Amino acid sequence: MVHAKRWTLKKHFVGSPTNSDFELKTAELPPLKNGEVLLEALFLTVDPYMRVAAKRLKEGDTMMGQQVARIVESKNADLPTGTVVLASSGWTMHSISDGKDLEKLPTEWPDTIPLSLALGTVGMTGLTAYFGLLDICGVKGGETVMVNAASGAVGSVVGQIAKLKGCKVVGAVGSDEKVAYLQELGFDVVFNYKTVKSLEETLKKASPDGYDCYFDNVRGLFLTPVQLGIAKYFGYMTVICTAVSPWPLPWILSPKCPPPEIIIYQELRMEGFIVHRWQGDARQKALKDLLKWVSEGKIQCKEYIIEGFENMPAAFMGMLRGDNFGKTIVKA
Repeated sequence: MVHAKRWTLKKHFVGSPTNSDFELKTAELPPLKNGEVLLEALFLTVDPYMRVAAKRLKEGDTMMGQQVARIVESKNADLPTGTVVLASSGWTMHSISDGKDLEKLPTEWPDTIPLSLALGTVGMTGLTAYFGLLDICGVKGGETVMVNAASGAVGSVVGQIAKLKGCKVVGAVGSDEKVAYLQELGFDVVFNYKTVKSLEETLKKASPDGYDCYFDNVRGLFLTPVQLGIAKYFGYMTVICTAVSPWPLPWILSPKCPPPEIIIYQELRMEGFIVHRWQGDARQKALKDLLKWVSEGKIQCKEYIIEGFENMPAAFMGMLRGDNFGKTIVKA
């Protein structure tokens, strides 16, 4: 019998998550039935969306999330032992699946590409950047893109895809080390938002003609100076893909919130999205593009690897604080 360790939501978050909000439990798994497989986690992801999605869980439920897992026992002819898959099993070391919710990695996956990238640049993270920038923003060559949390898992890919498409890219990060990293990646302008005297003046200097797309990875009042006076007319879009910072309802009534007339008369657009909107052929094409760009070195991937399944909560909380440099992955 297999004893599966899993991290559960002990109590719902009040403000920022704390260690006391999580509880590690162990449960004995039943024998496999015909058609089922036993999974063992290799790599697990922690992502900003989990902070909001956890509200839908009941206390005691397993924390949600994807993992790259290996099949260690199988009663499913289509999924033999040893197969590596992408699973949505959550924060658990072992789990049982009937195979319907599993996704095999692409057959063309090179040996030189870490399997963990299936949780990042060649997975949900990369797909978020890809569809948010190319489908929702609809960027074209010659446009100017602004991205915050630009050294993070999504932000760094957004900027690199924008450069591949011939755009000017301005990025905001929270340390001088991250500024240097994005300069190496080819971002046109990068600044440390914690040390600039005026965010609005910095953004205007970086792109005096304004911005065609603002890709928001943080949410919150950072977007206000981007919308006030530096957004281009028409086509400008604020794309909100995640929720790291708290954003209480009073934000919409705040005096710092862009006045309705700014949005109306400049004909700005704002759209939130969930990457699961894109499935089928569109998703597969995007994954092939991302894998190709990574294989060719056109997109650089930085991973922040934390060893040990017992460190899942610490990895999650550190990611929300911005401790990570690139995509946060837990190696089980």
